[in-house]
Amino acid sequence: QVQFVESGGGLVEPGGSLRLSCAVSESRFIYNTMGWYRQRPGKQRELVARISGGSGYSRYYADSVTGRFTISRDNAKNTVYLQMNSLKPEDTAAYYCNKAVGTPGEWGQGTQVTVSS
Repeated sequence: QVQFVESGGGLVEPGGSLRLSCAVSESRFIYNTMGWYRQRPGKQRELVARISGGSGYSRYYADSVTGRFTISRDNAKNTVYLQMNSLKPEDTAAYYCNKAVGTPGEWGQGTQVTVSS
């Protein structure tokens, strides 16, 4: 069963940056469209960024993060990244990765991002 291990979260001041990583334990990782999701306090989990399989040519960003977040992938390392810049307090959430197309895998533990001064 595919597993996702997210890391890289932490406490950062508004305007700061973080880089999240997600290690994926699946041999077919290269073919999967992958997404980063977040769950803010009291809210449902939402998709914030998506990257297509293979070269990752096609990418999608939620309006709330466009221009600030960048999703990327390293197929050799079975890893998906989320570079987050110009962070805002409203970005505070638990961040998760998972497949963005087809049946999702079991959700990992996520990584907590807290944006506060």
